[in-house]
Amino acid sequence: MSSFLYELGRTAFRRRKTVVAVWLAILAVLGGFVAAFGGSFNDEFRLPGSESQEALDSLELTFPEVAGGSATMLVVTADGQPVDTDPYKSKIEDTVEKIDDLPHVDGATSPFDEMIDGVINADGDAAIVNVQYDQSVDLLPDSAKDDLQAEADRLQAELPEGSIVSPGGELYTVTSVHISIIEAIGVVIAFIVLIFTLGSAWAAGMPLVTAVIGVGIGMLLILGSTAFATVNSTTPMLALMLGLAVGIDYALFIVSRARQTMFDGHDPEESAARAIATAGSAVVFAGVTVIIALVGLSVAGIPFLTVMGIAAAVTVAIAVAVALTVTPALLGFLGYRLVPKKHRPGGSRHSATVSGAEGVEGEESAQRAESEESRPRKPGFVTRFYDAWVAAATKIPLLTVVIVIAGLGALALPAKDLQLALPDNGGAEEGTAPRTSYDLISEHFGEGFNSPLVVTANIISSTDPLGDLDDMKADIEKIDGVHKVIMAVPNRSADTGLIQIIPEYGPSDERTTEVVKKLRDLKPHFQDEYGFDTSVTGSNAVAIDVSDQLGGALLPFGIFVVGLSLILLMMVFRSIAVPIKATLGFLLSVGAAFGLVTLVFVQGHGADIFGVEKVGPVISFLPIILMGILFGLAMDYEVFLVSGMREAFAHGASAKDAIHRGFQSSARVVVAAAIIMFAVFAAFVPAGDAIIKSIAFGLAVGIFIDAFIVRMTFVPAVMALLGDKAWWLPRWLERTLPHFDVEGEGLYHQVQYKDWPGDGRDYSVYGEDLGLDGSGRPVFDKVDLVVQPGEVLAVSGQGATALLLTIAGRATPDRGELKVLGRVLPEEAPKVRSAIPYMVLNSAEDALITSPGYLRHTREQMPDIVLIDRADQARDHDTAEAAQDLISAALAAGSSVLLGLGNRDADWMLPPQTHYRLLDLDAHNRGKDTAHDLVRTS
Repeated sequence: MSSFLYELGRTAFRRRKTVVAVWLAILAVLGGFVAAFGGSFNDEFRLPGSESQEALDSLELTFPEVAGGSATMLVVTADGQPVDTDPYKSKIEDTVEKIDDLPHVDGATSPFDEMIDGVINADGDAAIVNVQYDQSVDLLPDSAKDDLQAEADRLQAELPEGSIVSPGGELYTVTSVHISIIEAIGVVIAFIVLIFTLGSAWAAGMPLVTAVIGVGIGMLLILGSTAFATVNSTTPMLALMLGLAVGIDYALFIVSRARQTMFDGHDPEESAARAIATAGSAVVFAGVTVIIALVGLSVAGIPFLTVMGIAAAVTVAIAVAVALTVTPALLGFLGYRLVPKKHRPGGSRHSATVSGAEGVEGEESAQRAESEESRPRKPGFVTRFYDAWVAAATKIPLLTVVIVIAGLGALALPAKDLQLALPDNGGAEEGTAPRTSYDLISEHFGEGFNSPLVVTANIISSTDPLGDLDDMKADIEKIDGVHKVIMAVPNRSADTGLIQIIPEYGPSDERTTEVVKKLRDLKPHFQDEYGFDTSVTGSNAVAIDVSDQLGGALLPFGIFVVGLSLILLMMVFRSIAVPIKATLGFLLSVGAAFGLVTLVFVQGHGADIFGVEKVGPVISFLPIILMGILFGLAMDYEVFLVSGMREAFAHGASAKDAIHRGFQSSARVVVAAAIIMFAVFAAFVPAGDAIIKSIAFGLAVGIFIDAFIVRMTFVPAVMALLGDKAWWLPRWLERTLPHFDVEGEGLYHQVQYKDWPGDGRDYSVYGEDLGLDGSGRPVFDKVDLVVQPGEVLAVSGQGATALLLTIAGRATPDRGELKVLGRVLPEEAPKVRSAIPYMVLNSAEDALITSPGYLRHTREQMPDIVLIDRADQARDHDTAEAAQDLISAALAAGSSVLLGLGNRDADWMLPPQTHYRLLDLDAHNRGKDTAHDLVRTS
């Protein structure tokens, strides 16, 4: 990974104009596609397979006149006048006729219709006009709202002064969110933090540029996907919020590392390449964890949530790609402007080195600079601050751990009262038409009129449909929590009955959920008494089912996230204790975030401070989204903080010193990243959209708690408690787990051996002290290899195949150093594999045997190394002849030849008088002379 990213960073730096042009072209193309084909968002919450959704879908066939969307128009008289007297009655009936003629309206019902009950309130001063549409709300055009609003305005103008006419209902359900200028505050704060962290306006601007490019592409992809997919309008806001935060943070990690590398004396190109290889590796890991967690939202089995997770995951993936390519490109444009002048060529540090070659004056200047550099410097305020922080956290580590667990546990306690529901008009912004209508209906009729429920019955076997439905109506009215049954009618073919029920409570009240359960509990009674199969449905029942399924998915999703974090962190840190500690910290952060959300949004503590207009249940998918996003971000901070500790420990520092070194090297960037994340998320809280407010609040407090309390306080304390045991991993697990080089250790090895062995000679293969283990014992050990272009090396004995596979980049040595064709292994193994075809002339598996045709093809595309295993065991004459021709051509072309031999004395495949070296691994393992320079004489 680090080797690939190193080359990627160098390439992007050198071809910076092309890189930036490609990304801008992608933006332009996507923008054009959206302008030409982009559709609209669909805010319908569907739950395929649920009782409520199946019954609702069935109504489209059996009762089409009630299967579409609906709306209401509330009329409140002036000064409590009776609504069933003129001018109210006549004007309302005239309006009902006009609404009935509007496009897409299937029917408008007058409140004075004798078949409808309960749509005139008990005081007689308010009435509800029910409007039924021919399509579901998500398919209706925006003009449907405009037309109904126009009729409401006309009626308002015709009624006496003081009357109120307010449209509302399902048509006006607020499920969309909008971007406002307030969100830009987070970006401004991020820029200020970046300037303080990086000390340069140029450097601070780079993460913002990359984040805007990534988010722009992500948003355009989401908008474009509306042309062929169902996308909820909450989706782009979530993607924007997350993409902006991670886009800034990922670029910050890379720019910070590049500047540090420049401070160490490397030029901008090398600094960019190393930053992408090191910090970029961590960015890839961090991005992958966020992406997996977001895609994991699909475990809930709810389509709109799956789309939301995938869209956000794609945006994060784009943010990673942009950070890895555009950031080094921008580094190429800015060069040394990212660092203070003293670190540039011609600055104090560089000039001393240059002038030292120009005489005594230059030598004295260099000595003075060296003396200044070596003079002890007093640590700066920031360094002293972080030293004090980690010292305080680890002074009495057990006390720190207890305080953190107790404190965050106390914050998490309110989470037991967390209530979930899908959005309704009661959460709309004050003063809007849907909120006004909702409040007026609640005031004059009761909240239950905002949450009607529907019971459908298959009455095809009934001989008295009206009588049976009336009896069912009476049964339903006996249920505690049912306010009134306003309608119980059969369809035209008398095979389906529909009963509309008004509960006593609002749509997001938990007691309404209990009413739905009680109605469903009547199903056996209706079956036994009437022989009817019944279902409870309606938009509110669907919303309740969605919330229930989301609540039920929380545990399996939590198990998925926790299990994933354990495995991923074991791969990164090669430890048992570190992943367990990281996961425990994540659970503490999530629990505290849930608790604080409950305190503010459900219980109302401090609601006014955060602009929460209505206290009650939060949106149903908040917990699962909060868990998914916080998991990914928590793992980011864990990796950047603890990897520095692991690196220090691996290089010989004591466990205690490793904690301090790792903390000091990473704390500044982690703090900056956390403040940026917090600012971006917190900027969405003041917005008027109730849907995103609670999610943004939960993410903001979750990030703050996880970064500052868990990662920077709890983690060092636990590491201090564990000591050396923090890095223990069983050997069998060490061998089993894949290795993820998140800190770019491989790159340091690759760079270190880039010019090795350093004698100026050209080697095809050069290796020292190579060893490979298998089944608990060495396959080969302490093997030295030297092969120059045009030379032949033959290997025989036990382990010959394994050694050739190692040289060809197909196996990784456990010990020693190896370069093949100038490539350092194992970091550049993919390039070695592509350069050296591995050919076998005999095998128990026919599929592995190289054909004569392939041998001849290899001769035409001559590689720098021709490697043939079991070269003395050709299956037939044609294969032997092709192998001989290939070897002769390789030597003539100056290529090296590596042969694996079953018989150490076999050399018939070589041209006569060919000098070659024989390495006998059997003799080598016995400690005898192993290498012989031989000549084929016949």
